[in-house]
Amino acid sequence: MRILITGITGFAGSHLAELALTKPGVEVFGTCRTRSRLENVKHLLDDLVLVECDLRDPFSVQKAVKDVLPDRVFHLAAQSFVPTSWSAPDETLTTNIVGQLNLLEAIRHSRPDARVQVACSSEEYGLVHPHEVPLTEHSPLRPLSPYAVSKVGQDMLAYQYFASYGLFTVRTRAFNHTGPRRGEHFVTSSFARQIAEIEAGLKPAVLRCGNLDAKRDFTDVRDMVEAYWLSLEHGDPGEVYVIASGHACTIRELLDMLLAMARCPVTIETDPERLRPSDVQILEGDATRFRARTGWEPKIPFAKTLSDLLDFWRARLSAPASSAETEESSAGPAA
Repeated sequence: MRILITGITGFAGSHLAELALTKPGVEVFGTCRTRSRLENVKHLLDDLVLVECDLRDPFSVQKAVKDVLPDRVFHLAAQSFVPTSWSAPDETLTTNIVGQLNLLEAIRHSRPDARVQVACSSEEYGLVHPHEVPLTEHSPLRPLSPYAVSKVGQDMLAYQYFASYGLFTVRTRAFNHTGPRRGEHFVTSSFARQIAEIEAGLKPAVLRCGNLDAKRDFTDVRDMVEAYWLSLEHGDPGEVYVIASGHACTIRELLDMLLAMARCPVTIETDPERLRPSDVQILEGDATRFRARTGWEPKIPFAKTLSDLLDFWRARLSAPASSAETEESSAGPAA
């Protein structure tokens, strides 16, 4: 079985590649750009094939799909950082919607029998009233950011290609996930990196944060990519599935968990630059439908997820300067 992972050098993409390589008889291919950093997959380079591809360029995408002829496609590449979508909404919409359009068109023409998973997002729900949680596949979508709008577009586009052309598309509406290799601008990784920097004496003992009252439903990335894999094993074509732990905590609660793991005292300070024009106050998912279809359950406790993330940053900051930076490749313009 030949699988193609778009955004393989990014956070979830690299973890999915690791998982896929444990499966017997699977060949792993992944898209990257000329300037993509390979830090997340450097330990896998002998076992997978990287394919240069810019999703915004339809000819580049057509060539990649025709060269690989994948049996399964996991579409993870996106501009995935919500704050960036406020400063670059046009880039976000183009990368996420037009990039996916190019991919689906290439699959339709060159590999119409391929199974395609599209990584959608809980951000699509946007404005959620307290009585509406937990969120299901049938909850209303009220996106509150350009990123969220782009993911609704991806979601609907995947359904349209199933309905119009019969492509085997499965949409996974994933709630927040984190763990080792998470891009440093995302909240859990930002907190973990700041604590590691404070421990190493690289900055004053002050952690800067944004809105701590928002509630999010977190899953370990290693459990999340297992769900992605199962979605194409057992999911029904044309369907959408919520993937979540089913438990939401405030950002303040997760910060307190990380601070309890710190090796020195840390104070916190609100940074106005980290506040968004509008913020989603609560996201909590109900994965009952997906669990019933696939048997999936998250296995890794959130405390271990955060501990592993903090240890990841401790190790990165102690590494040589040339390799101390990480990149969420799927958050770039067109991974």
